[in-house]
Amino acid sequence: MIKINEIFYSIQGESSYAGNPTVFIRTTACNLRCTYCDTKYSYNEGEFWEIEKILQTVKDYEAQYICITGGEPLLQKEIHTLINILCDLGHIVSLETSGSLTIKNVDPRVKIILDVKTPDSGAADSFLLENIGFSRENTEYKFVICSEKDFDWSENFCRQHELSKKFTILYSPSHGQVPERWLAENILQKKSKARLHLQLHKYIWLSTTRGV
Repeated sequence: MIKINEIFYSIQGESSYAGNPTVFIRTTACNLRCTYCDTKYSYNEGEFWEIEKILQTVKDYEAQYICITGGEPLLQKEIHTLINILCDLGHIVSLETSGSLTIKNVDPRVKIILDVKTPDSGAADSFLLENIGFSRENTEYKFVICSEKDFDWSENFCRQHELSKKFTILYSPSHGQVPERWLAENILQKKSKARLHLQLHKYIWLSTTRGV
Protein backbone atom coordinates (compact mmCIF):
# COMPACT_ATOMS: atom_id res chain seq x y z
CA MET A 1 0.00 0.00 0.00
CA ILE A 2 1.20 3.50 -0.87
CA LYS A 3 -0.42 6.68 0.40
CA ILE A 4 -1.31 8.65 -2.73
CA ASN A 5 -2.25 12.31 -2.80
CA GLU A 6 -3.28 12.36 -6.48
CA ILE A 7 -2.64 10.81 -9.87
CA PHE A 8 -3.17 12.97 -12.92
CA TYR A 9 -2.20 13.42 -16.56
CA SER A 10 -0.49 16.61 -17.67
CA ILE A 11 2.47 18.07 -19.54
CA GLN A 12 5.78 17.59 -17.79
CA GLY A 13 7.04 21.03 -16.84
CA GLU A 14 10.43 20.18 -15.39
CA SER A 15 13.71 18.37 -16.09
CA SER A 16 15.02 17.37 -19.51
CA TYR A 17 11.71 15.52 -20.01
CA ALA A 18 9.81 18.84 -20.06
CA GLY A 19 7.07 19.01 -22.68
CA ASN A 20 6.20 15.32 -22.64
CA PRO A 21 2.66 14.15 -21.82
CA THR A 22 3.14 12.49 -18.45
CA VAL A 23 1.24 10.68 -15.73
CA PHE A 24 2.12 12.18 -12.35
CA ILE A 25 1.92 10.02 -9.25
CA ARG A 26 2.02 12.35 -6.25
CA THR A 27 2.59 10.66 -2.92
CA THR A 28 1.50 11.97 0.46
CA ALA A 29 3.89 13.25 3.17
CA CYS A 30 7.06 15.30 3.18
CA ASN A 31 9.84 15.61 5.73
CA LEU A 32 10.67 19.19 4.68
CA ARG A 33 8.73 22.45 4.76
CA CYS A 34 10.14 24.64 2.00
CA THR A 35 9.10 28.28 2.04
CA TYR A 36 8.02 28.26 -1.60
CA CYS A 37 6.24 24.89 -1.64
CA ASP A 38 3.22 24.94 -3.97
CA THR A 39 1.94 21.49 -2.98
CA LYS A 40 1.38 21.89 0.76
CA TYR A 41 -1.81 19.89 0.33
CA SER A 42 0.36 16.82 -0.18
CA TYR A 43 1.77 17.00 3.36
CA ASN A 44 -1.17 15.08 4.83
CA GLU A 45 -3.98 14.66 2.29
CA GLY A 46 -4.30 11.30 0.58
CA GLU A 47 -5.50 7.71 0.68
CA PHE A 48 -3.76 4.35 0.70
CA TRP A 49 -3.80 2.62 -2.70
CA GLU A 50 -2.88 -0.92 -3.64
CA ILE A 51 -0.11 -1.03 -6.23
CA GLU A 52 -2.44 -2.85 -8.62
CA LYS A 53 -4.90 0.07 -8.50
CA ILE A 54 -2.10 2.55 -9.19
CA LEU A 55 -0.92 0.53 -12.18
CA GLN A 56 -4.43 0.31 -13.63
CA THR A 57 -4.92 4.05 -13.27
CA VAL A 58 -1.60 4.69 -15.03
CA LYS A 59 -2.53 2.24 -17.79
CA ASP A 60 -5.78 4.04 -18.49
CA TYR A 61 -3.88 7.18 -19.52
CA GLU A 62 -1.80 5.27 -22.11
CA ALA A 63 1.25 7.45 -21.41
CA GLN A 64 4.88 6.45 -21.79
CA TYR A 65 6.29 8.94 -19.30
CA ILE A 66 5.65 8.58 -15.58
CA CYS A 67 6.78 11.04 -12.90
CA ILE A 68 6.88 10.03 -9.25
CA THR A 69 6.66 13.16 -7.12
CA GLY A 70 5.38 14.43 -3.81
CA GLY A 71 5.69 15.39 -1.07
CA GLU A 72 8.72 13.15 -0.70
CA PRO A 73 8.18 9.80 -2.45
CA LEU A 74 11.12 8.07 -0.76
CA LEU A 75 9.42 8.27 2.64
CA GLN A 76 7.38 5.23 1.59
CA LYS A 77 9.38 2.03 1.10
CA GLU A 78 6.87 0.46 -1.30
CA ILE A 79 7.57 3.21 -3.80
CA HIS A 80 10.59 1.19 -4.91
CA THR A 81 8.37 -1.76 -5.79
CA LEU A 82 6.08 0.49 -7.82
CA ILE A 83 9.01 2.08 -9.64
CA ASN A 84 10.53 -1.30 -10.50
CA ILE A 85 7.23 -2.55 -11.95
CA LEU A 86 6.71 0.62 -14.00
CA CYS A 87 10.21 0.25 -15.47
CA ASP A 88 9.59 -3.43 -16.22
CA LEU A 89 6.43 -2.41 -18.10
CA GLY A 90 8.52 -0.21 -20.38
CA HIS A 91 7.63 3.19 -18.97
CA ILE A 92 10.13 6.05 -18.88
CA VAL A 93 10.17 6.94 -15.21
CA SER A 94 11.47 10.00 -13.38
CA LEU A 95 11.63 10.53 -9.63
CA GLU A 96 11.57 13.94 -7.98
CA THR A 97 13.21 13.93 -4.55
CA SER A 98 14.85 16.45 -2.25
CA GLY A 99 17.92 14.29 -1.71
CA SER A 100 17.30 14.39 2.04
CA LEU A 101 16.83 10.61 1.92
CA THR A 102 19.12 8.09 0.30
CA ILE A 103 18.73 7.29 -3.40
CA LYS A 104 20.97 4.25 -3.10
CA ASN A 105 18.24 1.72 -3.82
CA VAL A 106 16.42 3.56 -6.61
CA ASP A 107 16.14 1.51 -9.80
CA PRO A 108 19.03 2.51 -12.10
CA ARG A 109 16.61 2.85 -15.04
CA VAL A 110 15.01 5.88 -13.39
CA LYS A 111 15.96 9.49 -14.06
CA ILE A 112 16.41 11.01 -10.61
CA ILE A 113 15.83 14.74 -10.16
CA LEU A 114 17.61 15.86 -6.99
CA ASP A 115 16.10 19.12 -5.75
CA VAL A 116 18.94 20.51 -3.64
CA LYS A 117 17.52 22.98 -1.12
CA THR A 118 19.06 26.46 -1.12
CA PRO A 119 19.34 28.71 1.99
CA ASP A 120 16.17 30.68 1.24
CA SER A 121 14.15 27.46 0.91
CA GLY A 122 14.19 27.15 4.68
CA ALA A 123 15.52 23.61 4.35
CA ALA A 124 19.21 24.22 3.73
CA ASP A 125 21.63 21.47 4.74
CA SER A 126 18.96 18.79 4.31
CA PHE A 127 20.76 17.23 1.33
CA LEU A 128 22.64 13.99 1.98
CA LEU A 129 26.08 14.39 0.39
CA GLU A 130 26.33 10.60 0.03
CA ASN A 131 23.70 10.91 -2.72
CA ILE A 132 26.29 12.49 -5.00
CA GLY A 133 28.12 9.16 -4.95
CA PHE A 134 24.90 7.29 -5.68
CA SER A 135 24.04 9.59 -8.61
CA ARG A 136 24.24 8.26 -12.14
CA GLU A 137 24.96 9.85 -15.50
CA ASN A 138 21.27 10.58 -16.10
CA THR A 139 20.73 12.16 -12.65
CA GLU A 140 19.81 15.85 -12.76
CA TYR A 141 20.42 18.42 -10.04
CA LYS A 142 17.83 21.15 -9.58
CA PHE A 143 18.21 24.35 -7.55
CA VAL A 144 15.27 26.68 -6.94
CA ILE A 145 16.75 30.17 -6.81
CA CYS A 146 15.03 32.72 -4.56
CA SER A 147 17.74 35.39 -4.35
CA GLU A 148 21.29 36.43 -5.22
CA LYS A 149 22.41 34.58 -2.11
CA ASP A 150 20.79 31.40 -3.36
CA PHE A 151 22.45 31.79 -6.75
CA ASP A 152 25.93 32.21 -5.27
CA TRP A 153 25.35 29.35 -2.83
CA SER A 154 24.28 27.05 -5.66
CA GLU A 155 27.31 27.99 -7.76
CA ASN A 156 29.61 27.22 -4.83
CA PHE A 157 27.86 23.92 -4.15
CA CYS A 158 28.23 22.84 -7.78
CA ARG A 159 31.88 23.84 -7.92
CA GLN A 160 32.75 22.23 -4.60
CA HIS A 161 31.30 18.88 -5.70
CA GLU A 162 32.19 19.22 -9.40
CA LEU A 163 28.60 18.53 -10.38
CA SER A 164 28.69 20.22 -13.78
CA LYS A 165 31.39 17.82 -14.96
CA LYS A 166 29.10 14.84 -14.51
CA PHE A 167 25.46 15.92 -14.35
CA THR A 168 22.87 18.28 -15.81
CA ILE A 169 22.41 21.29 -13.52
CA LEU A 170 19.06 23.10 -13.53
CA TYR A 171 18.45 26.56 -12.05
CA SER A 172 14.79 27.42 -11.63
CA PRO A 173 13.53 30.85 -10.53
CA SER A 174 11.25 30.65 -7.52
CA HIS A 175 7.92 31.49 -9.08
CA GLY A 176 6.84 35.01 -8.18
CA GLN A 177 10.02 35.75 -6.19
CA VAL A 178 12.70 36.40 -8.80
CA PRO A 179 12.22 37.27 -12.50
CA GLU A 180 13.17 34.72 -15.12
CA ARG A 181 15.23 37.33 -16.96
CA TRP A 182 17.18 38.17 -13.83
CA LEU A 183 18.18 34.53 -13.44
CA ALA A 184 19.05 34.24 -17.14
CA GLU A 185 21.29 37.31 -16.91
CA ASN A 186 23.04 35.95 -13.83
CA ILE A 187 23.74 32.64 -15.55
CA LEU A 188 25.30 34.50 -18.47
CA GLN A 189 27.17 37.18 -16.53
CA LYS A 190 28.65 34.75 -14.03
CA LYS A 191 29.40 32.14 -16.69
CA SER A 192 27.44 29.50 -14.85
CA LYS A 193 27.36 25.95 -16.21
CA ALA A 194 23.71 25.60 -15.19
CA ARG A 195 20.74 25.39 -17.54
CA LEU A 196 17.93 27.92 -17.14
CA HIS A 197 14.97 25.86 -16.03
CA LEU A 198 11.53 27.40 -16.25
CA GLN A 199 8.61 25.47 -14.80
CA LEU A 200 6.60 25.03 -17.99
CA HIS A 201 3.47 23.99 -16.14
CA LYS A 202 3.36 27.34 -14.32
CA TYR A 203 2.66 28.99 -17.67
CA ILE A 204 0.26 26.58 -19.32
CA TRP A 205 -1.73 25.05 -16.42
CA LEU A 206 -2.76 21.92 -18.26
CA SER A 207 -3.24 19.70 -15.23
CA THR A 208 -6.51 17.84 -15.16
CA THR A 209 -6.86 18.46 -11.43
CA ARG A 210 -5.63 21.38 -9.35
CA GLY A 211 -2.33 22.05 -11.14
CA VAL A 212 1.03 20.34 -11.07
